[in-house]
Amino acid sequence: MSPRRSYDQYCSAARALDVVGDRWTLLIVRELLAGPRRYTDLHADLPGVSTDVLASRLKDMERDGLATRRRLPPPGAATVYELTGRGRELLPVLQALGAWGVAELGERRPTDAVRAHWFALPLLRAIEGEGVVEVRLEEGEFHLLLGAEDGPVYGDGPAPGEPDARLVLDTATCTAVARGELSVTEAVREGRVAVTGDGTLAKALRDM
Repeated sequence: MSPRRSYDQYCSAARALDVVGDRWTLLIVRELLAGPRRYTDLHADLPGVSTDVLASRLKDMERDGLATRRRLPPPGAATVYELTGRGRELLPVLQALGAWGVAELGERRPTDAVRAHWFALPLLRAIEGEGVVEVRLEEGEFHLLLGAEDGPVYGDGPAPGEPDARLVLDTATCTAVARGELSVTEAVREGRVAVTGDGTLAKALRDM
């Protein structure tokens, strides 16, 4: 394994960029915030990354203590990657970076890939409370784990079990929320988000 490149600056920001500043690293963290992922799943949800680069970044993340690799027991019997506690500490970094990057988002370009679960982190910023929220968009479904203190903060696909609330909305509305142009409260009031469920969180969203 090649030695890690360094800015050789005695500065915490420079040291942080030594670890996470390479292309794709933070996006891999974004994917692993959903919990353990197989290499093939990571590659599918990181369109544009080569297999060599993805493998290299994962090795770097293991070396730097951001991620670990383990073998699932049967019947899964697959190797998965997951964040360490140190890696999960990058959640607020990604949240802040995403909030800062809203100004750069603009309109979706014809060449832009999109995955439903890429809206998970913006919605985590936008929805207050604790519980499991299932979200359905045209592109697919994902679920949020609001208030999770460790482990995954979201997951791809429907929620396991009964969620505290289900939200159905279109991608345009979700994008407006992500950009900060529309709050979840406003979207619910305007009928742009359908909220179902009997949990406290669903009732709070409907009563906003």
